Formats: sequence, structure tokens, C-alpha cells
Amino acid sequence: MRVLGIDPGLTRCGVGVVEGMPGRPGKLIGYTVVRSEPDEDISQRLLHLDRSLAELVAAYQPESVAVERVFSQHNARTVMGTAQASAVAILAGARAGLPVQTYTPSEVKAAVTGSGTADKAQVTAMVTKLLKLDAPPKPADAADAIAIAICHIWRGGTRARIQAAALAAARRSSR
Repeated sequence: MRVLGIDPGLTRCGVGVVEGMPGRPGKLIGYTVVRSEPDEDISQRLLHLDRSLAELVAAYQPESVAVERVFSQHNARTVMGTAQASAVAILAGARAGLPVQTYTPSEVKAAVTGSGTADKAQVTAMVTKLLKLDAPPKPADAADAIAIAICHIWRGGTRARIQAAALAAARRSSR
């Protein structure tokens, strides 16, 4: 399964592409950070993010998209920008006809490090170790996006199979 993981942000949006299967080491396909200038008009920033993500989806041809869910942040201005970037990321996957799943930061941390309270350095270290990389992916936004993709491969694939089985069972029982 090839997953495009997205750590949404308006100024820096991390994107990581990982290929793998649940329970097995994955392979890093690529990563980048889509950047925009804070003093640019919000409409232009979101448009730039939209176009960039569409290009990345077309270039990497993922089978699904995983996006970090906007969770609580103390700065309302920051959370608004992150939420707007998150919506653009979700739309990028939906527009391409791909399944999109969201994960909380603690779900991602727990999947990759075993602890939902891990810090950024621990997440980056585990991403580096799990994918057998020569060097840690930088900046942290890229490492976080890669972690989101890993989380989806390990947890989302199982979640999707359980949902599909439940749906099939419900269809059988309604006949």
C-alpha cells in the first residue's frame, strides 16, 4: 500500500510518501514540505497548497491519503490556519478519488513510537529507524508526515478491513 501522509500547516505543510504493509517495515518513497509566506493573502496560500498537493498526488500515485487531524492548540490563529490547510489536504485526496483517513497526533505518536506522548525528536528517531534511513528526515514537518503515513499503513489498513468486513456482514444479514 502506498500512502501519502500529510502534516497540515499553512506556512509549512509536511508531505511524506511511504509504501508498506501492516506489521512489516515500510519503504520511504519521498518527502517534501510545501511552504508559503505568512504575509501572503490567505486565498493565495491555500491555492498554492491545493495546487502543490494535487501535483504530489499525481506524481506519487498513492492508494490513500492520511492527514493529521487538527487537535487542540492554544493559539486560535494557528489552529485556524492548520484547520484550513487540513481541509485542503483532505480535499486533495477526495478530489483524486482516494480514501482519506485522519489521525490525532497521539494516535500517530503511539503507532510509531509506542507512546502517545512522544516528542518530535522521538518520532523523528523512530521514523529514521523504522524506515532504515541514513539520516533523519528534515524538517520535523516532513518527519511528522512520514509518521502519519506509517500510522495509516499499520492502523488504517486494519481499520479499513474491519469496516469492509462489517459492511459485508451487514449486507448479508439484510438479505
